[in-house]
Amino acid sequence: MDNERSASINIGDKEYELVLTTRATKAIAGRYGGLENLGEKLMKSENFEMALDEIVWLITLLANQSILIRNLKNKNAPEELLTEEEVELLTSPLDLAAYKTAITEAMFKGTKRNVESEEETPKNVEVG
Repeated sequence: MDNERSASINIGDKEYELVLTTRATKAIAGRYGGLENLGEKLMKSENFEMALDEIVWLITLLANQSILIRNLKNKNAPEELLTEEEVELLTSPLDLAAYKTAITEAMFKGTKRNVESEEETPKNVEVG
């Protein structure tokens, strides 16, 4: 996977890459109303259980994007998708707190814009 688009985490001794794809963005928008509402929703969750559920859902969604991309490229050897249940069983709440940094990194990388400037040629040049 392209490191410029992903952030890595370990779940159950296996490395997963978190990737913000268009598909993931649509799922997040459907659940939260847009990427801009995601942080607010996570911070304002009514209770700890709900906050954990949201983080588990988000980790599962973003980790599965890299698996789906690999499966698309390697149709003859598909890898199983990660489930929310697996994330819950193979992580601790402390892990989930640490994963927030990777989630933020993946979101930033997924929405990063590379702006390139072109050298401007003088527009009002005196003709000789």
